[in-house]
Amino acid sequence: MHRHGYQGRKLHRERDQREALIKGLADSLVKHGSIETTLPKAKEVVPYVEKLITKAKKGDLHNRRQVISGLQTLASAHKLVDEIAPKLASRVSGHLRVERTRLRRGDNAQLARVSFVDNLNEAPVAKAAKPATVKPTAKPAAKTPAKKEAK
Repeated sequence: MHRHGYQGRKLHRERDQREALIKGLADSLVKHGSIETTLPKAKEVVPYVEKLITKAKKGDLHNRRQVISGLQTLASAHKLVDEIAPKLASRVSGHLRVERTRLRRGDNAQLARVSFVDNLNEAPVAKAAKPATVKPTAKPAAKTPAKKEAK
């Protein structure tokens, strides 16, 4: 038996449980900005969220719906598209980082923190366009004295 060509980690779960786990981790990452989990789970969630961020940066209706289907809650999907993605517009890829933190007491599992590379609190949010004010196009004509004196 060999595992040639098989990608991804099974994380000791069935497929639907694994997908739900990844969705939940991605949802928590968007909601809180960083999460601490085991290293294999962290390495699995990073490419998943990177793809969601790329879709959120495009921001059209189809990509917004794909982001909604990729996260557990509607509120976190809208937060990703409307608040987080505009702050990450300057970066093409590599939006997340994985840092090893500590060994978990009990089973000695390596824990890791997944967080955004850019500080989302300091980055400016793209502001909505202001409504255009109507400026008068024609200037009022200067009053000229009437030439009644000529007659």
